[in-house]
Amino acid sequence: MSRSVWKGPFVDGYLLKKAEASRASGRHEMIKIWSRRSTILPQFVGLNFGVYNGQKHIPVMVTEEMVGHKFGEFAPTRMFYGHTSDRKAKRTGAPAAAAPAAAPAAAPAASS
Repeated sequence: MSRSVWKGPFVDGYLLKKAEASRASGRHEMIKIWSRRSTILPQFVGLNFGVYNGQKHIPVMVTEEMVGHKFGEFAPTRMFYGHTSDRKAKRTGAPAAAAPAAAPAAAPAASS
């Protein structure tokens, strides 16, 4: 369910202050934030944010296409390393894969 329109987009207050201070200083340093729930506003375009994912700050350069999305969408919290059963099948399945290929060749030929 989305946020109601009359409330407006949610942005933590400290985030607005940090963004304005960064723009005023003119430096392009990464602004470290922990607020993954905040909405990206047009004022943030062109700024670099470090969005915390639970372990480290992921650098996010805000572009115009990101406006309206949440910061958390651009810093994944989980790392998918693949299914462990797939790796196990590849390891033990290599010799077994050659055996079924040899079986059809060993089948008796039909005589006419």
